[in-house]
Amino acid sequence: MELEVEKEGPKGGKPGQGVKSLYQPALAQQFFKTYGKPESFVAGKTIFVENEGAANVFSAGSKMYLLVDGDVTLSIGKKPIGVVARGEVFGEMASITHLPRSATATARGPSTVLAMDEKQFQNAMAKAPEFALMLANIIIYRLRETVSVLTAAGKLTEKSQWNRAAIFDRKLLADLQREFEDKPPQLHHLNKVIMKEGDKGVFMYVVLEGVVAVTIQERPVEKIGPGGIVGEMALVDQSARIATAVAETDCTLLAINRNDFMDLVKGKPAFAMGLLKALAERLRFMTAKYN
Repeated sequence: MELEVEKEGPKGGKPGQGVKSLYQPALAQQFFKTYGKPESFVAGKTIFVENEGAANVFSAGSKMYLLVDGDVTLSIGKKPIGVVARGEVFGEMASITHLPRSATATARGPSTVLAMDEKQFQNAMAKAPEFALMLANIIIYRLRETVSVLTAAGKLTEKSQWNRAAIFDRKLLADLQREFEDKPPQLHHLNKVIMKEGDKGVFMYVVLEGVVAVTIQERPVEKIGPGGIVGEMALVDQSARIATAVAETDCTLLAINRNDFMDLVKGKPAFAMGLLKALAERLRFMTAKYN
């Protein structure tokens, strides 16, 4: 699995065996074979270019790919950072986040891929949500790995820039509230601790009103406003909380347990897409702190 922006970590470090163990080649190949479209590239042909979509012209139509045959290299600033192996996915970050490409992909030899744009991906997730969950698990693993490295290196400080969390649009937010009419939103007053680092994750939360501040080892990393989500990582990978969340203002939150969360991922592709977008943007933000 080649998360394009995370091919290299600090000082050129690469993802460990943990990512590879989470990636399910058969699931990815079946997903792309069923819902993707084949494309071919001659040797030397550029598949996508670093910073493509910087003017928001192309990013909304960005494609993700699975390499069927051939050789594809990834580079940043003309510096090679890795090679995509057959059966691996690449280019998915821009398609999920609508942000510019973080790397350039080039066919080193004649290559065949299965390509999928965002609309095709969202439609496919409605029929095969297992792929979205696999992708979410991989991104979360990379997030946990990144936070661990940043913490050890002292890169998280009081002066760190806050991330502004991705949010669900109003339509999806209203849809979620209707979905959980029998589970009233919870009011959390100013300075109320919503979740604590190291705790077991029982709920994720959707912010309906107010602002939630997120810290890691008492270092600020994120502010989450209406439509944003917090606590989803522990529901996906069922590991301990990586951060603490505190109500920065009086907040109204929708609490979602794991069973309801899994039903949403399987039944509402827009929710799954929003989840992946939030995770991917967090990973990009945290990875940028390496520099």
